[in-house]
Amino acid sequence: MTDNHFHETQFFNALRDIFVGAEIEGESGFINLMRIKSRYYQEGVFPQLKKDINEAVADFPGFREELFDKLYTFFQRYFSESGSIYFRYTPLHQNIYEKVYTDDRDVVLFWKTHMLYYVKTDRIFKSLKVEIDGVNFFFDAKGIENKRANEKRDVVFTFREVAQDGTLVFETAYSERGRITKIDDILRGLRRVDVHLSDEMLEKAFRVFEKQSEVDFFINKNARAFLEEQFDLWMYQYLFAEKNIWSAERLAQLQALKEIAYKVIAFISQFEDELVKIWNKPKFVRSSHYVLTLDHLITRGKTELISDIFAHAGMAAQIEEWVELGMLADKAKPQDLMRRIMAKDESGTYDHPELHFLPMDTKYFPDLELRILACFEELDEELDGWLVYSENYQALITLLNKYKGIVSNIYIDPPYNTSASEIIYENKFNHSSWAEMLYDRVSLSKNILNKENGFHICTIDDVENKSLGFILEEVFKDIVGVVTIRNKPSGRPIPNGFAQSHEYAIFSRMNPGQSISRLNRSDEQLNRYREHDNKGNYFWEMLRKAGSGANREDRPTMYYPFIFDLKTENVTLPELEWDNIQLSYKIINKFDDEFILVYPKKDDGKDGRWYLSYEKAKEIINDIKIEQQENGDYWVYYKRRPNLGVQPTTIWTDSKHSATEHGTGLLKALFGEREVFDYPKSVFAIMECLQVTGCNENSESVILDYFAGSGTTAHAVMNLNREDGGSRKYILVEMGEHFHEVILPRIKKIAFNSKWKDGKPVCEEGESGMSQFVKYYGLEQYEDVLRCAHYEDADLFNDPSQDPYHSYVFLRDLKLLDSVELDSETNQVHFHPERLYSDIDMAETLSHLRGKWIKRITEEFVEFEDGEKMSLTDPDWETLKPMVWWR
Repeated sequence: MTDNHFHETQFFNALRDIFVGAEIEGESGFINLMRIKSRYYQEGVFPQLKKDINEAVADFPGFREELFDKLYTFFQRYFSESGSIYFRYTPLHQNIYEKVYTDDRDVVLFWKTHMLYYVKTDRIFKSLKVEIDGVNFFFDAKGIENKRANEKRDVVFTFREVAQDGTLVFETAYSERGRITKIDDILRGLRRVDVHLSDEMLEKAFRVFEKQSEVDFFINKNARAFLEEQFDLWMYQYLFAEKNIWSAERLAQLQALKEIAYKVIAFISQFEDELVKIWNKPKFVRSSHYVLTLDHLITRGKTELISDIFAHAGMAAQIEEWVELGMLADKAKPQDLMRRIMAKDESGTYDHPELHFLPMDTKYFPDLELRILACFEELDEELDGWLVYSENYQALITLLNKYKGIVSNIYIDPPYNTSASEIIYENKFNHSSWAEMLYDRVSLSKNILNKENGFHICTIDDVENKSLGFILEEVFKDIVGVVTIRNKPSGRPIPNGFAQSHEYAIFSRMNPGQSISRLNRSDEQLNRYREHDNKGNYFWEMLRKAGSGANREDRPTMYYPFIFDLKTENVTLPELEWDNIQLSYKIINKFDDEFILVYPKKDDGKDGRWYLSYEKAKEIINDIKIEQQENGDYWVYYKRRPNLGVQPTTIWTDSKHSATEHGTGLLKALFGEREVFDYPKSVFAIMECLQVTGCNENSESVILDYFAGSGTTAHAVMNLNREDGGSRKYILVEMGEHFHEVILPRIKKIAFNSKWKDGKPVCEEGESGMSQFVKYYGLEQYEDVLRCAHYEDADLFNDPSQDPYHSYVFLRDLKLLDSVELDSETNQVHFHPERLYSDIDMAETLSHLRGKWIKRITEEFVEFEDGEKMSLTDPDWETLKPMVWWR
C-alpha cells in the first residue's frame, strides 16, 4: 500500500530533528536548550506551520506532497545533528553559490563556516550497555555535565556496583581540576565484589563508551539572511532545470512553496537569533579573588591587618599552598611565620626580606578581602594584571568596554590545527572551522587595541600560515612583517617526514605610521663595547661601508672627504657646496701639505662610501679618528655606542627562542619533572616580540593574551618589568583547567623568585621576588546562560495582532528575569544576583558594563575612576538589564 503522506512525514520528522536534535542524557545548558527547542517546536512551529500549509495548498491539493518533497530536499542540506545551520551538504551538482563579489575589498579567502560562531565540539552521550568478552558493562550518562566551552576534557569512569544480572555499572563524568580515571582503584573495587578483570579489558570497554557520536555546535550569525539567499538560489536553479511551460497554476504553486519555505526559515531564525544574542551578551564576573605579595601590606605599615590575616583560619591553607609551591620548606605555625617575616635587626633592616614576596591569595580570607583592597587608593590602576577564566570569545565581548583603546599589545599563540595542537572538528571542515574561530576573535580583539600604537602578534606554523595571513590582512589591512622563529632546534616530527623546528610570528598594526622598535643588545654584543668615555661604553668601528655593493654610485651623498691634520692628528670636515642635481660637491676651502683629504677608497682603489651621511658625521666629528695603516692607507673610525639597540631581523635563531630550552625546560624548573603543559612558548621569544612592538623600558603598556596557554605572556611581562622597573600590565584569558593548575601557580612562583630549579627557588645573589598584585576571576559562560534561562512559561504565537513569523516570540519569556523583583509600592526593580549565581562579583561586572576602571570597592558601593559610585547592594537595573533580559 502506497504511503500518500511519505514526503510530509519525512519533512516534519526532519524539522523535528532540527528543533529537538538527538536524544541525549546528562546535565548541561545545551540539554536545557534542547528542551526549549523541543517545546518551541511542539507548541509553536508544528501546529502553526501545518495550519498555514493547509491554507497554502487548498486550491491545488495535488501539489501537497511535491511541496513537502521540495522543502525536505532544500532544508536537509543545511542542518547538522546539533541543529547548527551551515553548508553541511553541498554536492557539486547542486552548484551552491558562494558570495565572493564586493565593491570595497579584495576577496582572498572564502571559508565554509564563515557565517557561523563556533561554540564547541562535544560528544552526545547516552547511557550505554556493552558486552566485552562475555562481560556486561553499563555506563550511566545521566549525571554527566557537558563541556562549558571547547576545553579539552577526558571522560572519568567510576565503578558503582554490580547489578542483579551481573552487569558492572559505572558512573561517567568529565574530568575537572585534574580528576582522572583511577584504574587501580576500580580494579580493587571489583576484586572486593569478587570480579576479576584485566586493565586491558577495562580500557577496551571505556573506549567503546567514548566513541559515541561527536557533534559540532555552531550558531549562525544571520540564519534568516543565509537561508533566504540559499533558497532563492536553489529556486532559481530549480526553475531553469525544468523544461516545462509555466502555467499560471504552476507559478502559483511555486509561489506557495516559496512562502512556506520563508515561514519555516522565519521560525528557525527566531531561535537562532536568540542564541546569537546570548552568545554576544556581556557575561557576569564570577568567583573573583586577588593575589598580592605581602610587601604591599608591609610597606604600607598595615601591621594590624597582617596580624589579623595570620590569625585567620584560612592561613593554614595558605601556608600549605606556599609549601606545595616550594616557597616554604615546612608548614610553619602562622604566628611563628609572621614573626620571621616581620623580624628586623638592630639597624632596622628586615631579617628575611625574601619572605615579603610570598604571594597571598584572598580566596583563603574572603571576609578580609575588602579590608585588604581598602589599602589601595586606585585599585585597578595599582593592579599588575588580570587573569580571566573563560572561553575567549565570551571574554573579549565582556572586556571590550573596559579596555577599549587601552591595550597596546595583543600576543596570541592559538592552536595550530595540527596533530600537536588540534581542534577536533567533527565536520571535517578543519581549516574552515579554524579560520572562522580565529577570524571572529581577531576582528573582535582589534576593537580593544589602541588606535595609535596598537600591535597584534600571532604565532603560527606552516599548516595555517596562509589562512592566518589572509585573516590578519582582512582585519588589520597592514601586516608589518613575518618573523621566522626557531622554536625547537632538534625539530618536532611531522607526518610529511620532516622534523619541524620553526614557527612564525606575524606582526600587524593599527596605525600604518607606527614603526617597529629595536631590540636590546645581547650580553655577547655588549661585550664588544669595552672602551668608556663620559658618554658611556663604545668600540671603534670602521666608518667606510664594507661590502662589494658599497659604491659611491649607490649613495653619492655618502661620499665626501675628511681633513686629517698630519701634525696634530685632528679630524675635521671641509665646508662643501653640494650640487643637488648631480648629487656631487665642491670643496670651498683649500689645504696645504700639512693636511690630507681622506676618502672612502676601497682596497682596489675604487670609490666606496661612508657608513654615515655628511650631516651625521658633522654631528659626531669628536667621536671620529683616522689611523694610518702599514701599507700607507688612512682608515677612518667612529665610536659605535650601544644605546640605539639592534634592528630586529626576520629570522630568530638564537637558542633563547627555543621552546625546548626556555619553554618546556622553564616549566620543569618551576614545577619539577612532572609534565604540566604541552608545547609551552619560550619566555624570551615573547619578550622580544613585545619589545619590537614598542613595549620598552618604563612602558605602562597593557598586554592581552586570549590564548594564554601556560601563562608565558604574563611571565614575559613580569621579566621585562623586573629588568627595567617598568609598569607593564597583562590580561590573560584561558578556559582550560591549567588556568588553576599552571597559570596561577606560575605567576605566584615568578613573583616570589625570579629563578627556579626542580620546583624550588634558587637562592642566588640577584635572584629575588617582585611586588605583584593580580586579580583573577571567571566569567559566566554561554552554557551557563542556557542552563539558567527560562523560556517554558511563555505562550507562543497566540497574539492575533502580530505576525508570528517576524515578531519577537521571546518577548514574554523570563530568560534570567527570575533574578529580578518588582517592588509594587515604589515601582522599583531590584536585582538579586544570588538567584542566578552565588559568586557574582558585582563591582567588576559593573566595571565591564560601564567601561570604567575601579577606584575602590566597599560593602555598599563601587567607585570608578571618574568619581561615579554605583550601589552593590541594589545595583542599577537599567545597567544590568542587557545581562538578564536581552532582545
